[in-house]
Amino acid sequence: MAQVEKKVGLLRRTSSSKKPLKEKVVLMYDDIFAGSDPAMTNPRFWDELFLMKVNLEYLEAKLESLDGDEVLKIKDNINSLFHHCIQALGEEHQIKVVNALQTLCALFRGVHQKNKSATGFDIINMLMGFDKAELRMKDLMESLDSLLCGDSSASLKSLCLKLLLCLVTVTDNISQNTILEYVMINSIFEAILQILSDVSSRSQHGYDAVVLLALLVNYRKYESVNPYIVKLSILDDEPTLDGMGMVVHQALTEYNRQYKDKEEEHQGGFLSALSSMVGSMFIADAEEKLSVQTNEAILLALYEAVHLNRNFITVLAQSHPEIDMAATSIEPTPTTPTTPLSTTPPLLDLMNSAELPLDPNLQTSNLLITFLKYSSIVMQDTKDEHRLNSARLCLIILTCIAEDQYADAFLHDDNMNFRVNLHRMPMRHRKKNADKNSPSRPLVCAVLDLMVEFIVTHMMKDFPMDLYMHCVQIIHKLICYQKKCRIRLHYTWRELWSALINLLKFFLSNETSLLVKHNIFHMALQVVNLFNMFITYGDTFLPTPSSYDELYYEIVRMHQVFDNLYCMVLRVSTNAGQWKEPASKVTHALINVRAIINHFSPKIESYAAVNHISQLSEDQVLDVVRSNYDTLTLKLQDGLDQFERYSEQPKEAAFFKELVRSISLNVRKNVSLNTLSQDVLLKEFSSIS
Repeated sequence: MAQVEKKVGLLRRTSSSKKPLKEKVVLMYDDIFAGSDPAMTNPRFWDELFLMKVNLEYLEAKLESLDGDEVLKIKDNINSLFHHCIQALGEEHQIKVVNALQTLCALFRGVHQKNKSATGFDIINMLMGFDKAELRMKDLMESLDSLLCGDSSASLKSLCLKLLLCLVTVTDNISQNTILEYVMINSIFEAILQILSDVSSRSQHGYDAVVLLALLVNYRKYESVNPYIVKLSILDDEPTLDGMGMVVHQALTEYNRQYKDKEEEHQGGFLSALSSMVGSMFIADAEEKLSVQTNEAILLALYEAVHLNRNFITVLAQSHPEIDMAATSIEPTPTTPTTPLSTTPPLLDLMNSAELPLDPNLQTSNLLITFLKYSSIVMQDTKDEHRLNSARLCLIILTCIAEDQYADAFLHDDNMNFRVNLHRMPMRHRKKNADKNSPSRPLVCAVLDLMVEFIVTHMMKDFPMDLYMHCVQIIHKLICYQKKCRIRLHYTWRELWSALINLLKFFLSNETSLLVKHNIFHMALQVVNLFNMFITYGDTFLPTPSSYDELYYEIVRMHQVFDNLYCMVLRVSTNAGQWKEPASKVTHALINVRAIINHFSPKIESYAAVNHISQLSEDQVLDVVRSNYDTLTLKLQDGLDQFERYSEQPKEAAFFKELVRSISLNVRKNVSLNTLSQDVLLKEFSSIS
């Protein structure tokens, strides 16, 4: 206890022989912790307390230093402090409101930090008294709602949101925070909506509001009816949905800008020059320096909006000018430090400015384009846990988008073309992407490019099977839509076919090591069935007849991979073992691929022999293919255009539980009320009597 007093709350020594003096607020805290009712000796104690500048550090440290007996001794005083904090929120004197909000945050954090092993009911009892808890929390939530929805200052509203974020994240596992039951009963959903729907409040508080909503949605989402989930799923107010999309868009834009700045800085540096001199051996090491901290909190908010609310899909497609934030001179002061996964609001002012920094050559953008660019960055390196989580969440979001009919219609709209410059991973066998002006195409092309890029660049020892499965499923769902609507997409399908064949080749080369951890036969089946989709239904969605010819050409050209795959699955399926059944499914799925190979290979060899050509050109092989379709017999395979719709539970429940825990820890770490600068707050309210 002496160490606590020594650490904080002391004024300078007046002489070497005298004890250090304490701030008056610290003396008042000591009166509360002494056990007796401080109002007995000073009737104006509580009025005076909330006029004093809060010493958060001392109050939290004092709460954390208490042992069990001491807690019981001062429980009534803690309850009384909590009660008077709530009463102070209704005061006209704004300084009292500010101090009450900060004191509440110290109480929530201090009591939880000291009693991590205590039950939620014990903590509630310690803070406010169990018999009064329902009334106290009702009053608290109503006061916060009034402050957020009323004419309070921006600083005061920001403080309210910080308190709510503090309350939501005091436990590592958000679902074990029993106090949130009262936040469910006394909803602040409408207050969050009001912030997001208003341009001014959104620019100042939108980020914290969106993160808060994302966290509240994840409270016991599988165990009980969460009113925030229900309300978010039926929300159809356009300004609010647009506002939410604007906040997410700006956060992702800021991330993309930071990455681009680091990339340009790196390319112009000494290390870049050195790399170009000695080759590409340093590419991987150099690229690690481009890492920018991911923001899973805002990504979770985007996921919940896309997953729960069909109306939000329209927000993804809304066009607006593409903003180069680095080119602007607007530099608002952040309310919290920029740290990993923090609740730092990005520069929202630009999106809300009446005078956007437009360039006549600047193309329009939308949230989906910004998200695809973000995904292309975080999906490059999945070795870091945060980036792996972000990559997985990006793919889950794209899965939800790919199976939504409205989203698919927009993705494939030939009248809505966009130029999307995705980031590509530096690789030794290919040049760094220098094409800064990719052609304008339907957005589905960018999605497919992103999937192909991931497939090509992540065939490694620590194979991310879950991510690959999402990738292949996204491709399948998009092709199913194209087949259903007979959309002939002008896309370089060869790149996709080549990537899929190389993936099968990777499985063959690493069969033993991969089977220790993964069921590669299930993935191989998905890949083979993608080829079966093209073989069976390609004439309905491939852009030209020559595209169908090229498909057969690629299958015949890479026949060795399919032959080796067939030998492997035949070997495994004829032996007893855990992989017998999944391997046999691949054997059956390869029927048409093998029929094509067995039909055309002899024809090609015969053509070469008759014409005395040792090596046929691509055009010559294509001629053979075209002239021998009539005699090819294929089997119709059922269910190729059917897929299982995405469901969060049970497959992804464990992932989201850990993700929310990680986000909660980081939000808690970075919601520091001290960073709001109480001096600024007090100065703002100094004229209020």
